[in-house]
Amino acid sequence: MRLFLSSYRFGAHYDRLVALAGSPSRVAVIGNACDAWPVMRASAVTSELVPLRNLGWAPEEIDLRDFVGRAAELERRLAEFPLVWVRGGNTFVLRAQFARSGADLALTRLLADDALAYAGYSAGACVLTPDLHGIDSVDDPAEVVPACGIEPQWDGLGLVDRPIVPHIDSATDPDGASNRLAARYRAEGVDHWALTDDDVIVIDGPRTEELITPTAT
Repeated sequence: MRLFLSSYRFGAHYDRLVALAGSPSRVAVIGNACDAWPVMRASAVTSELVPLRNLGWAPEEIDLRDFVGRAAELERRLAEFPLVWVRGGNTFVLRAQFARSGADLALTRLLADDALAYAGYSAGACVLTPDLHGIDSVDDPAEVVPACGIEPQWDGLGLVDRPIVPHIDSATDPDGASNRLAARYRAEGVDHWALTDDDVIVIDGPRTEELITPTAT
């Protein structure tokens, strides 16, 4: 299993993405974490395609809404790509769209077979954790029903063993919700990864590399 998990895009470690996934080639871009925000969704996806293209990748959006009830087809489609790139947004909306399309099971199988690498930031990283309780202090589960037509799911994919808290000390979180969640986890003794926008977790088979800047406790 190959995972590149960050708070914001490449963090400060783009070189580690290339080392994990190989030289730039085709990449499937999943922007469904933004499905609750229709006015900004198109620009949010474009904001992923352009920097990837500028770095030599050939990005293609895979919209999970097109594969509801077509899980086997989605798995075949994703298997065409050496890398899947999953952008941030609302973790609960992304989890619901993973469930509706079968992306949760497809990606779990493809990663287990080392058929592709997975890069996800913010919600795209948080969705891989065991449990989404706690992240509701940062992302709103109430956005799921209007966007997806199903109730929120509180389980993550369980591909990593602890919660991820993105956007520590970040301008993207001016209210400090992420810092408060990380402080709560520390107080409760919950093992977690608290990531600034420069930080990255790289998992390559049995090896986990924590490229994390120490923060004040």
